[in-house]
Amino acid sequence: MSTLSRRAAAEFVGTAFLVMAVVGSGVMAARLSPDDAGLQLLQNSLATGAALVALIVALQPVSASFNPVVTLVERALGMIDTRAAAGLIAGQVLGGLAGTITANLMFGLDAVAWSTHQRTGPDLWLAEVIATVGLLLVIFGTVRSGRADRVAFAVGGYITAAYWFTSSTSFANPAVTIARTLTDTFAGIAPPSAPAFILAQLLGGALGYFLVRFLYPSFTAAAAVAADRKVLS
Repeated sequence: MSTLSRRAAAEFVGTAFLVMAVVGSGVMAARLSPDDAGLQLLQNSLATGAALVALIVALQPVSASFNPVVTLVERALGMIDTRAAAGLIAGQVLGGLAGTITANLMFGLDAVAWSTHQRTGPDLWLAEVIATVGLLLVIFGTVRSGRADRVAFAVGGYITAAYWFTSSTSFANPAVTIARTLTDTFAGIAPPSAPAFILAQLLGGALGYFLVRFLYPSFTAAAAVAADRKVLS
């Protein structure tokens, strides 16, 4: 199996488990705490953050972006080529869809149930821009400062917090956004709401790219490879 195939498979598996954590914990939270939305969000955020830490630690030696925006920024920074970026993004999107279907089935729901949870408005779109910029700053700031071995904990902590300080509950991920249209549960997003979320995430990705380049101007693709090797050692 080629290196790219292994990396795409890791992105598929990692994104699938991430979405299972998001959707599955949302269903469980709604069933255990049906009358307390705050407690539901707490349970959902803790499960998602913890899953992210575990998945990144396990899969980082192969590939652990789980997010098309992160992969596009890696391409823009010269860390991967276009062919690799396309393969990884395909793995992320397909993995997210598989994760939602699996989570639905685990909880006795229809495999696909289009969400009716409308999430729209300038406040939510702004929140997605902010959430995505912050995520990229945490990821690339940690890597670019020579601490790639800590990125799992940085990302898990940030996403757990961003559930609470953003009005959109920090999707910050086009693959996850697409996947969450397939579940009419606590974590779902109605299909008509998804395109604006994705556009906001891509805008956040562009802003995050320029912010990272500004704050860490001396970082190069070669340094990124060295950081990856440090993680593997």
